[in-house]
Formats: sequence, structure tokens, C-alpha cells
Amino acid sequence: MEDKCYCNIESEKKTLRSEDEKKKLLNRLNRIEGQIRGIKNMLENDGYCNDILIQSAAVNAAVNAFNRELISLHIKGCVTKDIKEGKEEIVDELVNTLQKLMK
Repeated sequence: MEDKCYCNIESEKKTLRSEDEKKKLLNRLNRIEGQIRGIKNMLENDGYCNDILIQSAAVNAAVNAFNRELISLHIKGCVTKDIKEGKEEIVDELVNTLQKLMK
């Protein structure tokens, strides 16, 4: 099932994802959440700075992996669909999003 992008009555964009896609993305976020809790625990227990920094770097890598997966799904689904429908403003939206991700 490819992503289905649509606007509802309140003009809020939404994306319908397959259960498999949703499950994979949520699993990634749950792992990240667990890593963050681990870092908080390390800090609360006076963990060694270097060990905390290494775990923080692992969280950054995990968030980047999540973003890569989501942007891939977005391009293959919503962006492709909108371009085929002549909604070329999606390209500007994508460029702005990529610029924010690359800060």
C-alpha cells in the first residue's frame, strides 16, 4: 500500500500509511524513546560524560535513520502523487523540509 496523502475539511494534510509502514516507524520511535530514557537514567545516576555522549550520538543516528525512512516514504508516496497530479508546489515543500533536516 502506497502512502495516500489528502487534505481533510480543516485543510490539514494527512497521510494514510499501511499498517506495516506505521508499525516499522513506530518501532523505530519506540527504540529511540527507550534510548532517551536510558540517557536520562545515566544522567540521574551520574554516568560518565563520555558514555552519555556516545549514547546521545546513537540517538542522533537513530533519529536520522527514522527521518531517512520517512522522507523516502514521503517522496515515493505523497510527492510522486502530487507531481503526477500537477501539484508542483510539493517540490518547494520538499526542498524546505530537506533544508530543515540538513541544519
